[in-house]
Amino acid sequence: MPTRQTSSSGKPKSPRIQVVLPEDLCARLTALADQESRTVSNMARVLIQQGVQRHEQSAEAPLPSREERLRSALESQQPRRLRGAPRRLRLHRP
Repeated sequence: MPTRQTSSSGKPKSPRIQVVLPEDLCARLTALADQESRTVSNMARVLIQQGVQRHEQSAEAPLPSREERLRSALESQQPRRLRGAPRRLRLHRP
């Protein structure tokens, strides 16, 4: 649960969370922050916002039904020509 602190003026500060990162991920985050002239904390906030937005957008999009997936797969195939007329037809009588 995020913690809230109050500033010296009495106004509440933004909620704060604590995250533990592996060293390699922390180094990558630091490099990204340096590239964009941001603090590591600000870069983490921006990336979290983007990830949450992407997650919410994918959750809003309904998954295609089985029929829609089949139709899409069939429509994406290239039409094929028949190789020729069958040479011999066999009729099976009961």
